[in-house]
Amino acid sequence: MATAIVAAIGNGAAFRKGRDFAAWLGVVPRQYSTGGNAKLLGISKRGNIYLRKVLIHGARAAAMRIKRDRAPIGAWMDALEARVPRNVLVVAMANKLARIAWAVLSSGEDYRPLANGIAV
Repeated sequence: MATAIVAAIGNGAAFRKGRDFAAWLGVVPRQYSTGGNAKLLGISKRGNIYLRKVLIHGARAAAMRIKRDRAPIGAWMDALEARVPRNVLVVAMANKLARIAWAVLSSGEDYRPLANGIAV
């Protein structure tokens, strides 16, 4: 997955922020805004089909197999799973993975998860 992301976006300079990269992949809701009123629509499914598919499959595997009591992102996943269906959790996890990948590529630093489980 990492080589595919690097091959597609290089160092991430083409995107101003992580949400732009996630939107390009199609793992964030499409936004329609007018007059300061933002309306979030469905997932757009635009961008690189292969990268989106790989991120979704990776997120699905992580959601199923991660030891949430030991993983820094586990508390976030538990809270989200209590509110939304499983497939929404998977896409949200793919969104988070895409933003983390962009942050690592654009900063050039190693990934360091935060203690409270929220990264990027």
